[in-house]
Amino acid sequence: LAATKAAVEEGIVAGGGVALINAMPAVEKLVPELEGDEKTGALIVLRALEEPVRQIVINAGLEGSVILEEIKRSRKAGYGFDAYNETYVDMIPAGIVDPTKVTRSALQNAASVAAMVLTTESLVADIEEENQMPAMPQGGMGM
Repeated sequence: LAATKAAVEEGIVAGGGVALINAMPAVEKLVPELEGDEKTGALIVLRALEEPVRQIVINAGLEGSVILEEIKRSRKAGYGFDAYNETYVDMIPAGIVDPTKVTRSALQNAASVAAMVLTTESLVADIEEENQMPAMPQGGMGM
């Protein structure tokens, strides 16, 4: 319901991370004009824009880099990979869409968190244990 409301407010874009791939040329244009940390930041943003597509493809059990390169090589707006049917499609006519507001907000929030991390002198994080045993399942009714 919230996604529908967001789509009504700001419209829709090609889903499956394709809208972010379509935004990459705008960032790529800026890179030659930047220097030092700004250039490094722009290169990090470029890599981050690829990740949703890469992860969707990996989750489908396929090679993310190969499919990502095919999408980028096409240079067609809205052209992406339908992971369910394992085919390349024009995402909007195929019904694979995301609300513009959700995509924009995710990008803005990611940039905000990255800026906070970069300007903070220290962070606290949990260290993941390597050989952690899974928890015992919960008992059901009658157990």
